Amino acid sequence: MSLPQPAPDPLFLSFQLSLAGRYSIDRELGRGGMGVVYLAREVHLDRLVAIKLLPPDKASRPALRERFLREARLAAKLSHPNIIPIYAVDDASGFVFYVMAYVDGETLAQRVRTRGPLPASEGARVLREVAWALGHAHGQGLVHRDVKPDNILLEGASGRALVADFGIAAATGDAAGDGVAGTPEFMSPEQALGRDVDARSDIYGLGATAFYALAGRLPFEGTSATEVLAKQVTEPPPPLASLGLPVPRKLALLVDRCLAKEPDHRPSSAEALAEQLGLALEQRRELPAALRAFVKRNGRLDGAGSLFGSAAVLGAAVGASWFFGPVAGVGTFLLGMTGAPFAYLVGAARRLSLFGFAHQDLGPAFKAALEQSREEHAVEHAHGASPLEKGLRFTARVSLALIAVTVPLAVIAILREGPSAMMEVLLPIVGTLLVLGVSSALGFLSSLQQRRDIDTEFWSWLWTGEVGRLAFTLARRTLLNRAIGPAMTHRATELSLGLAAEQLFENLPKESRQALGDLPRLLHRLQDDAQALRRRFDQLHEALNQAGDAAVSAEYAEVRRDRDEIHAKLGEAVGALETIRLNLLRLHAGSATVEGLTTHLGIAAEVSAEVERLIAAHTEVERSLHFPRTIQPSPA
Repeated sequence: MSLPQPAPDPLFLSFQLSLAGRYSIDRELGRGGMGVVYLAREVHLDRLVAIKLLPPDKASRPALRERFLREARLAAKLSHPNIIPIYAVDDASGFVFYVMAYVDGETLAQRVRTRGPLPASEGARVLREVAWALGHAHGQGLVHRDVKPDNILLEGASGRALVADFGIAAATGDAAGDGVAGTPEFMSPEQALGRDVDARSDIYGLGATAFYALAGRLPFEGTSATEVLAKQVTEPPPPLASLGLPVPRKLALLVDRCLAKEPDHRPSSAEALAEQLGLALEQRRELPAALRAFVKRNGRLDGAGSLFGSAAVLGAAVGASWFFGPVAGVGTFLLGMTGAPFAYLVGAARRLSLFGFAHQDLGPAFKAALEQSREEHAVEHAHGASPLEKGLRFTARVSLALIAVTVPLAVIAILREGPSAMMEVLLPIVGTLLVLGVSSALGFLSSLQQRRDIDTEFWSWLWTGEVGRLAFTLARRTLLNRAIGPAMTHRATELSLGLAAEQLFENLPKESRQALGDLPRLLHRLQDDAQALRRRFDQLHEALNQAGDAAVSAEYAEVRRDRDEIHAKLGEAVGALETIRLNLLRLHAGSATVEGLTTHLGIAAEVSAEVERLIAAHTEVERSLHFPRTIQPSPA
């Protein structure tokens, strides 16, 4: 016995009858208050299309019908890779509809409902593509006014985001005189109040869409549309960073700005928003495996081997003291606790050098690791220092301060009155303070480690400083006859130029190297100067981005001037490195002399001195709060 077939939809049947010979409707894809969408095949071109039909009750109203057709035709003129193209707009046998390309994929809403929030990098990419599409439409005089996850399609094959329904939802509501039109959960405050809207209203809708895509929940929820609209107008949305999500800080702040109640506080345009999303996408590059392993494990002495090594050194020191006296024991202990760890550092540097990496690659690698660590700690421990941590820090400071005062007094007392009487009193006091201070300090560091990766900070300080530089220098000298692989990593321009120049210098004859003096030190100075300028430029640029449209005001004029000055000086520092590299190449080719290169070295040294004076001046300005407090750079 066959199952009864559902009764045909009268609207489907009558619509298909009116389209016979032009389009063959396959099935209904979805429907809402603004229309019904069908999957169909265009007969003459034999291609799949999607057809959106204006509901008959709305199509029967002449004003609404004309507005729908006019704005649909305007939207059909949009040509952009992230906008679903409209092939035709028609009025046939009383049916008003438009035909658009069929996208084989899913909506952003379906993607989040079925598989959860988007990863930050994928979310930023999708949002940037939508911002590009909105920017193109705004440039043509069209405002979408219904930006939401259901109107963003993700192409299955490529993942490309495409925006649908430009200007049509607003056209139906406005022309009908039905008051507020759109989707309450994604509606801007000015739209919810029935006021005139512009491109910034779409930016708010995209901000709400971004919140949903990254968090898997809406910024405002309620039991009725009226309740949601009231929240859109009166309540601030929760900061995205407060939800404990693995979303980079820059991206979270950008979403928060899009959801500002006042339109003037949002990004000024969709193009500006797309550009800032691009910066958020590019803020972190994936480190090569060798560098990741070095930063996390191979460059550290914190494994079981360190414990066994320390025990072995202690045993060797006791044995040396037993057989050769206490001086030999102390010497063995000091040599073992300094020489052995440094030998390990040289070995670790040697192994990393075999992969083609240099000491200059460690700064960006540790910086990336610390940035990721800060984001993770901010999610887990955003509350700040606990009372216990503050108490341990205070106890450690007081105890160590009392030790610093007590020990000199004890030494003076022993020298004056002899050790016996004073030691009976002072030794227990010093011992108690020492135990209390050390235990409090260890407890404080353990608590602090929950909020900050002080372990990585310590190894970053050690490896990027003079100790790490010396370890790599010694390691490189042991690799003179070994083949070194190419480093598969991104290097800042100044690091690449400095490394190339240093290698050219090392390949010069001994007499030329001696005549050029301490050129490697000058190269390192220029690299460090350029890195400092780049960090300062990034701080100022990020601060101006966070200020949004206010960044063009007179209050921020000095900040913009400082940023531009830093940028220009960065170009000079990199240019000095480039000049040195080119002259070293000419020296190798025999078309330049050592004396000519020495002149350029003097100019480069002057550039370095100017950079250092500029950095010092900016540091002094920062201390005196010379620019607005709202954009003071956060500590690294």
